Amino acid sequence: MKIAAAQYGIGAPSDFAAFGERVAARVAEAVKAGAQLLVLPEYLALEAAATLDAATRSDFARSLAGLQAHHDDYLALARELASRHAVHLVAGTFLLDVGGGRYRNRAYFVSPDGKVAFQDKLTLTGFERSAGMIEPGDELKVFDTDFGRMGIDVCYDVEFPLYARAQVEAGARVILVPSCTDTDAGASRVRVGCQARALENQVYVACAVTAGVAQWSPALDVNTGAAALYTPIDRGFPSDGVLARAREGEDWAIAELDLAALDAFKREAQVANANDWFAQLRPAVVRARVETL
Repeated sequence: MKIAAAQYGIGAPSDFAAFGERVAARVAEAVKAGAQLLVLPEYLALEAAATLDAATRSDFARSLAGLQAHHDDYLALARELASRHAVHLVAGTFLLDVGGGRYRNRAYFVSPDGKVAFQDKLTLTGFERSAGMIEPGDELKVFDTDFGRMGIDVCYDVEFPLYARAQVEAGARVILVPSCTDTDAGASRVRVGCQARALENQVYVACAVTAGVAQWSPALDVNTGAAALYTPIDRGFPSDGVLARAREGEDWAIAELDLAALDAFKREAQVANANDWFAQLRPAVVRARVETL
């Protein structure tokens, strides 16, 4: 399976059609390179808020309210692209009004035949909590695809080991991470989280990011990080655990994931992090005993 993780430069499209054209052009680029599964970044839908008037798009709450009129268009765009190119597509995230003026940061996963599933972000960042209108999701999922079972951890969620662990225990061999960070520290946390999840679970992790500067948006103002594909750190894989990383100015990190090799490797690995996970849960070590010196 060839997978592509986007390093999506945020622009300022004039209308929703222009937004769709921007997304479609980037998807076509990855498909031309052979990608069969594509991951677009967190908060992708917010780029469409550039189509709103200046007063609305410069206010986060008003931006989210204004975007709701395009929700069906957003899903239709994702379906059309997945169908046209016969690919599986993580269509970034859309902050969806779920009632009472509350929003969920929802990552949509679309199959080539138009089926749509989603994973809500489970843990909110400080920015999302301070907005006072975003609520966390309440269910963790895995998804069966033509390429096997996968999980989605939205940005900050990948910094918490038990989410990915539960997905791996449910059969996921690939964790998909749509992300958006505005500082180097934030990008580093997500990168370290992705690599840690790949190491401890011995799975692939694909991280898509937003890029560039969009001063018109309070949420997409500055974007950091690099799209990358991470692996276990063991025999047969890159010694630094990085299979591919997009350079500055590139739109995608693209590489082949060999799931059969992943399964074979677990039988011959130098270490067995995934299987040895349970050593942490022994009664005598699950809590540290205090000793006085």
